[in-house]
Amino acid sequence: MKLLRIVLPIVLLFTLVLFTVTAQEKKPKKDGQKAKPIRALLITGGCCHDYDTQKDILMAGISERADVKWSLVYEQFEGKDHKIGIYSRKDWAKDFDVIVHNECYGGVTDNAFVEGMVKEHTDKGVGAIFLHCSMHSYRAAETDEYRKLIGISSFNHGKKHPISVKKLNAEHPVIAPVPGDWVTVEGELYNSAKVWETATPLAEGTIPSTEGPQTCIWVNEYQGCKVFGTTIGHHNETMSDPVYLDLVTRGLLWSVGKLEK
Repeated sequence: MKLLRIVLPIVLLFTLVLFTVTAQEKKPKKDGQKAKPIRALLITGGCCHDYDTQKDILMAGISERADVKWSLVYEQFEGKDHKIGIYSRKDWAKDFDVIVHNECYGGVTDNAFVEGMVKEHTDKGVGAIFLHCSMHSYRAAETDEYRKLIGISSFNHGKKHPISVKKLNAEHPVIAPVPGDWVTVEGELYNSAKVWETATPLAEGTIPSTEGPQTCIWVNEYQGCKVFGTTIGHHNETMSDPVYLDLVTRGLLWSVGKLEK
C-alpha cells in the first residue's frame, strides 16, 4: 500500500485521467441541439483526508445533478509541501470551464508557484470551486493572492463536530434550497480569519465551544473569476449528503454562469 501511494502520484503528475459522465439534459437548447457539457477539472490529493474516495463522491454526485465532463489530477503524497505538477504547466486551465479544488498541501512556501496558479485562473477567467482543505492549502506562503482568489483567509480549525449552518443570504440562488435547519452529518469547522471585500458570505457555521460563528459558505468574484467556496467537507459522510452535493453543484453552475434563479 505504501508503494502504491508513491507510484500513483508520479503517473498522474504527467497524465490527466479523463472521466466522463453525461447526466440527463434538463433544458435542451431551443434549436433542439443538446448543450455542451461543462468541462470540469478536479484537482485533489494531500494529507489528512480520504481523497481517494472523495474524488469519486464528487464526480459521480455532481454528474447526477448536472451535465459535466470530468478530468482528474490526483496527486497523493505524504507531507504538506508537495507542489501539484499541473500548476507549473503553461495554459493548464485553458481547456476547462471550471476548476474544482479539493487538495490539502498547506506547507508550500513558494510564492511564485502560488501566484502563478492564481494568475492562470484570472488570465483565463475560468470558474473555481474551493472545498474544505483547499482553503488551508498554501497557507504557509506569504502571498495573499491565493486567499484573495478564494475570498476567505483561514489558517486553523476547531474540533470535529457536526456543524449547525445558518443562512445569511437566503435569496442567493446558490444557497436558497439549503434547509434552514441544516446540520452536517460530521464536521470540522474552519475559522474564517478574514472575509475579503470581493466575497459575499452565504452562510455561517457554529459548533459547541467555538469562538463564534464562522463563514462557511460564500461566493467571490475576483479579477474576472467567479468562485464558490465552502469549508464544509472533511468527512466522506458529509460529502455524500445530498444537501452537500446539491449545494456544491449549484455553486459550480453559478461559477460558470449556468445557474438560474
